[in-house]
Amino acid sequence: MNAPAPTHRPIQQLPDQLISQIAAGEVVERPSAVVKELLENALDAGATQVTIRLEEGGVKRIAITDNGRGIPPEELPLALARHATSKIASLTDLENVNTLGFRGEALASIASVAAVSITSRTPNAPHAWEIVGSHQGTVSPSSGAFGTTIDVQDLYFNTPARRKFLKSDQTEYGHCAEVVRRIALARPDVSFSLTHNGRTIDHWNVSEPAKRSAQILGNDFAEARLQLDEAAGPLRLHGYVGLPTASKARADGQFFYVNGRFVRDKLLVHAVKAAYQDVLHGDRFPSYVLSLELDPAMVDVNVHPSKIEVRFRDSRAVHQFVFHAVQRALAQTSATAHGNAPAPVSAAEIAPSGASWGGGFGRDSGISGTPAWRRPHEQTSFGSQLTPTSPYASTFSPSPHPAGSRWDAQPSGAGVAQRTESYGALFAGVKDADAAQAKPAPSGFEIPLPATTAPAHDDDFPLGFALAQLHGIYILAQNRKGLVLVDMHAAHERILYEQLKNALDAQAGGEQMQVQQMLIPVTFFADAVEVGTAEENRETLQALGFDITAVSPTTLAVRAVPTLLKNADAQTLARDVLRDVREYGGSRVLIERRNELLGTLACHTAVRANRILSVQEMNALLRQMEATERADQCNHGRPTWVQLEISALDKLFLRGQ
Repeated sequence: MNAPAPTHRPIQQLPDQLISQIAAGEVVERPSAVVKELLENALDAGATQVTIRLEEGGVKRIAITDNGRGIPPEELPLALARHATSKIASLTDLENVNTLGFRGEALASIASVAAVSITSRTPNAPHAWEIVGSHQGTVSPSSGAFGTTIDVQDLYFNTPARRKFLKSDQTEYGHCAEVVRRIALARPDVSFSLTHNGRTIDHWNVSEPAKRSAQILGNDFAEARLQLDEAAGPLRLHGYVGLPTASKARADGQFFYVNGRFVRDKLLVHAVKAAYQDVLHGDRFPSYVLSLELDPAMVDVNVHPSKIEVRFRDSRAVHQFVFHAVQRALAQTSATAHGNAPAPVSAAEIAPSGASWGGGFGRDSGISGTPAWRRPHEQTSFGSQLTPTSPYASTFSPSPHPAGSRWDAQPSGAGVAQRTESYGALFAGVKDADAAQAKPAPSGFEIPLPATTAPAHDDDFPLGFALAQLHGIYILAQNRKGLVLVDMHAAHERILYEQLKNALDAQAGGEQMQVQQMLIPVTFFADAVEVGTAEENRETLQALGFDITAVSPTTLAVRAVPTLLKNADAQTLARDVLRDVREYGGSRVLIERRNELLGTLACHTAVRANRILSVQEMNALLRQMEATERADQCNHGRPTWVQLEISALDKLFLRGQ
């Protein structure tokens, strides 16, 4: 279908009304845009109380009342005039904007597509004054408290084609409510009240940031967040980041503010996403409420009609600051850093009867019902399987214990102590026997057990002490809250991953990478591409702790590996590192893809499913988890442990009911 031919007219000056209506197309996209502009004006006026009244999703009416400074009667016509504002007067002011609004066109644009009235009273005025319609309207005396009320009715009444693009009243109300939530999150020092069709929907009194964010985002966020407050030079970032295990399927829990202004900035979103990259599972989205404060001269807010995008003068510095600040906050996600387990199972989540054990403890508990042999990153064929080396090696060990063994001789209640203080005495009796029989612990279990002759304080070991293994996959431990379940592969994987990152960082700082020389080099058949990759990227491989050399056109020899990976299969590690180096290039592997490569190496090296561990090995793993940053998740983002509280266990067995 051919487009109609344009009408040829002479160049002429557009009337003010049409200019404002054109501007309204950018500024007043829907009712929520009106709410945003009016709320920002109220906050710029110093309001501490704001009331928002909506009718029919804001299409019929939007009335916002504040207790701010008010507008003198002589300035009311200018408030509705185009490009009239009290917030800037020069280019210098524009380059140092510290208010939410500054263009002076919002009210004029709104008045061009709706019926608008302004009633305002300054603190020293005997009564309020009102103007209706446009800047050409008459200012007349009125009644009203100190502050300003702006009443917008019949949005798009004079542009019916625009009105056809609006959605249902409920949808438009939802957008308005979201705008109010965003602004209320940034200003806990202001009380907000929101009503729709005469019914109060939300009311938030003046409160602390922690309470306001909990009120708006809910208790789920409040119970799974980390506080952040960091400063560097002129930059300060503060607020809350959600724990990785509290991530969502949608990005609707992300709130970022720059000097109090809600923004959707690609640079800031990327910085936060990068900080979460190795603790977030799959395509999940983190939740956060973050506020960046900086000199207004360092950021340009005049780059988008709705002021939702910004441009930084030094974008790289801002990106790195935000990235490292969030990354350091997430490094707190270890068992010793916060009081709650990353995926707690509380009594409220346990059904009082009819509990089903076939699928684990629930979808969000972090306990997978998938058999170990179906998990692609837990190949049980890797390495040799340890045999039980301790009378407490595994209560559910698939290997039967011969009659009359030390296992049968132990007291039946040895694994059911009531308090964690009892565990020192519990394991002290078998410590020497275990030490005599135990084989060398798997890679990564270098941290020795604390002295067990003296009772330990509950808070010294948040993950408690090991009781047994379950199906060769999970470690069962008891702490003061109840039962702790640990995915031993995921936990060990995170420990190794962090150790590898620290070792590579130390090498970049001038320290020597610790490598294990092979007494007898491991040789394997390699194709021409693998041999060429090893020869061309020798320096990169050495930086990663590998010595892989060609001994023939079809054979490679592994002569050294990083000490942390000494117990892994050298051939498998060599093929993995050669594949990544070949695919991404040596320099990119060391810079951009480093963490992905180290994650792969850690996954292949971590203790495998169905590997029987002694009590000492299990406890050593728990102690390492408590000392490792980000230990609540493996580098794939899966939870490494969950807490099943005593109250939840009591509810399962109807105790006290």
